[in-house]
Amino acid sequence: MGVFASTDDPVSTGHEQVVFCQDKQSGLKAIIGIYSTALGPALGGTRFYPYASEDDALADVLDLSRGMAYKNALAGLDLGGGKAVIWGDPEQIKSEALLRAYGRFVESLGGRYYTACDVGTYVADMDVVARETRYVTGRSVEHGGAGDSSILTAWGVFQGMRAASEHVWGTPSLRGRRVGVAGLGKVGKYLTGHLLEDGAEVVATDVNPKALAWVRSNHPQVSLVDDASALVAADIDVYAPCALGGALNDDTVPALRAKVVTGAANNQLAHPGIEKLLADRGILYTPDYVVNAGGVIQVADEIEGFNFDRAKLRATRIYDTTREILSLADAEGVPPAVAADRLAERRMAEVGRLRAIHLR
Repeated sequence: MGVFASTDDPVSTGHEQVVFCQDKQSGLKAIIGIYSTALGPALGGTRFYPYASEDDALADVLDLSRGMAYKNALAGLDLGGGKAVIWGDPEQIKSEALLRAYGRFVESLGGRYYTACDVGTYVADMDVVARETRYVTGRSVEHGGAGDSSILTAWGVFQGMRAASEHVWGTPSLRGRRVGVAGLGKVGKYLTGHLLEDGAEVVATDVNPKALAWVRSNHPQVSLVDDASALVAADIDVYAPCALGGALNDDTVPALRAKVVTGAANNQLAHPGIEKLLADRGILYTPDYVVNAGGVIQVADEIEGFNFDRAKLRATRIYDTTREILSLADAEGVPPAVAADRLAERRMAEVGRLRAIHLR
């Protein structure tokens, strides 16, 4: 079947388990990171991306899986945090054989990790992966799944943005606000629709010509700028990073004119300390893993038999969670990212310890 190797050195990575998977014949090279199973099996999507090196792929999966543990904890799910990356260009190497080989590696973990969609993978891909493993969510409706998890991801980001708007401007409505959306992919396009329906003005950008063509056709009132740098420097009230991570860094934060940052991208803070830089500039940052939890709420709901209304209600509560975090941050005099971490760690510790009570 290929190569299967793992490490469980929590001193070096902070993770319970990191698994390297390879199937030479199909071209599969993947890494599965399990950060924590304190609250339950680890759940997180599979990112299919042409990383420059294996080190880059490893760094991404370690960051993303840790973020999933915190995200799932704050979403109130009885699930731990994990993530997987497949190293390669999905446009070039994705195939049935590769996806099924990957599915067998997921199955070999015996339910410690549930996978789902992420950048470069789609519902149809999860249906293929599921032919080799039971531990897949984000499947098509035809196969008993929830379908596109981007729908509730965008809904949750919108709820987080409403809470941030209320905190800064005293109203949860984005009406009359100018929102900059960086990334018009699976989540950004739905978020744009919610913002327009709420009366916001939207400015956007994307590196994909197809995404730009889509927004021109479906939402011609959206203003488009050349790139993310131009969007950051634009006269906007809210900045919504909805592409890859690291959008908030030493270059973008000083140039940012928005008063609020709320977006769907994972790992938006390029390095520790950026959250303080945002706070020092008077910019309210709603932690990405709090507001973008709608997608994982949606796919997690599949595990107990998917019900869209139930999942949407849970995702709507992201508004309440975001308000709680912003209030805690004010009360404790810390950035919202620190307050969110504290809440997540508290739940993982308090609920996770119950596993020490053995059941016959």
